[in-house]
Amino acid sequence: MSDVQPIARLVRISGRVQGVGYRAWTEREARTRGLSGWVRNRQDGTVEALFVGGELAVAAMIEACRKGPRFAEVAALTVDNAAQAVNLSGFQQRPTE
Repeated sequence: MSDVQPIARLVRISGRVQGVGYRAWTEREARTRGLSGWVRNRQDGTVEALFVGGELAVAAMIEACRKGPRFAEVAALTVDNAAQAVNLSGFQQRPTE
């Protein structure tokens, strides 16, 4: 990470984002950017992700999420500040919540 102070952002993505490989794509993209956090499907049909890392890397990841993987159709994306998770290491997929 080139940024000194890590930031954390909670992102919720809606549209056609489940059943199109969105979680696996997010995990690969986040790891490529050196981010920590997680991604999961929500029962309401959205995908939710926590990105922790340098400001520029997190911003780039959020921008990439606006498009998503090849078969996704992102209708909306919301971003909220989040508290950094303690003991968060790497990036992983979590079960649906």
